[in-house]
Amino acid sequence: MKIVVINGTPRKHGRTRIMASYIADKVQAEYVDLATLKLPMFDGTSEQRELEQVKWLDKVAMEADAFIWTSPEYHSGMSGALKNALDFLGGDHFRHKPTLLFAVAGGGKGGINSLNQMRLVGRGLYATVIPNQLVLDPHSFIREEERLTDEASEQVNMVLEQFEEYLGRLVR
Repeated sequence: MKIVVINGTPRKHGRTRIMASYIADKVQAEYVDLATLKLPMFDGTSEQRELEQVKWLDKVAMEADAFIWTSPEYHSGMSGALKNALDFLGGDHFRHKPTLLFAVAGGGKGGINSLNQMRLVGRGLYATVIPNQLVLDPHSFIREEERLTDEASEQVNMVLEQFEEYLGRLVR
């Protein structure tokens, strides 16, 4: 089963990238890094479909069996980079494909709005957004070591195990 992790932060360094990299390694997924992919702002024109980075994203998403989306919460919402990338894709990429959501909050009370927006966009793309989700706060990271804390790793692993169980039920 091919799982694609989309790192929804435009930042080259940051907590969302740490989490997304950890998840991609843990589930041996293809990794889409929106900080380095450099997609243009979606404008709906056919010319954009011919850009190499858009063709690559289209191919990766079409070949995926399942997705994991990660996003920081910016001003009570998902990142514009993630929304922009998803705008280049459509229902054919996500229809009935299990999609797991993770968010990173900047403070102690954030993240849920980002998850809610991702869930809403996932529904619009016909993704099967699963109920399990997780928000990690700043204390979940050891920034100088670019890694999750042990407690955060355990939380992520638990959600990933539940996701794998869900995927296993779909394959039967």
